[in-house]
Amino acid sequence: MKEAAASLAFSGTTTLDASSARDWLELLKPRVVALVVFTGLVGLMVAPGHLHPVLAFTAVLCIAVAAGAAGALNMWYERDLDARMRRTAARPIPAGRIAPGQALGFGLTLAAGSVVVMALATNAVAAGVLALSIVFYVLVYTVWLKRRTPQNIVIGGAAGAFPPVIGWAAVTGHVGLLPVLMFLVVFLWTPPHFWALSLWAHGDYARAGVPMLPVVAGARATRRQIFLYTLILLPLSVLPWALHLTGPVYGVAAAALGAWFVVAAWRVLRDAQDTAGVSLTRDAPAKALFRYSLLYLFVLFAALAMDRLVG
Repeated sequence: MKEAAASLAFSGTTTLDASSARDWLELLKPRVVALVVFTGLVGLMVAPGHLHPVLAFTAVLCIAVAAGAAGALNMWYERDLDARMRRTAARPIPAGRIAPGQALGFGLTLAAGSVVVMALATNAVAAGVLALSIVFYVLVYTVWLKRRTPQNIVIGGAAGAFPPVIGWAAVTGHVGLLPVLMFLVVFLWTPPHFWALSLWAHGDYARAGVPMLPVVAGARATRRQIFLYTLILLPLSVLPWALHLTGPVYGVAAAALGAWFVVAAWRVLRDAQDTAGVSLTRDAPAKALFRYSLLYLFVLFAALAMDRLVG
């Protein structure tokens, strides 16, 4: 049965009727899109100037659609990898519920539409950065880096860091220092976030032939890199406050959240390990860090929005 489903997935014979709306929604990676949209919304909220509420909603919608389009194109290109990994084998394309050709057309249509609408609703700068984010995620990260280098998530992390810049540019028509710093925060947050996941999912990545850091360099090196990145992330996240680009609400939140991030990363670094660096606790600290990293980014950007609202 699995072989038959895989055959359908790669032959392109699956019909639209065979897939549910839930499958098409899953193709857009909604859980990833939610955080992307939130950071883009905050970028729009803290930008100086005013955007009509209808246009602001349209801009945020374009960010969501573009992120979903990039996710669909990612699933289309990585359908062979997904079929070999336990945690992704049930996705719509490898499971045969959506044909690859349909997913490709769906993703390309959404990507092009989001950029065009963004240009019409806001300005060319926001549309250009939006287009760049799609191209970076699909071509640079998915096609070029992911299967070639253990630094894939480091460089490719830039793709998910664009939304605050896009939101800011939608209002102002240019890119300022604050959104650049928030871009860097998300950029540095991405490696420890995904490496924490890859510590306990390294078997899946190894079977699929993806050179994630734990597969190539081992668990010990990955733990050290996680801790190093969190040490750099902490002062960078406080920098907007130090440069008087934000107020104390953001500054206190960034310092407290970053300090706890370092503590969680230290626990990953000091996790009980055997001689090969394999966790004796089933990577419990890494799982805790992964969950906390999601909360960290959400609360950090919420604090940035709150800081602007209170003056």
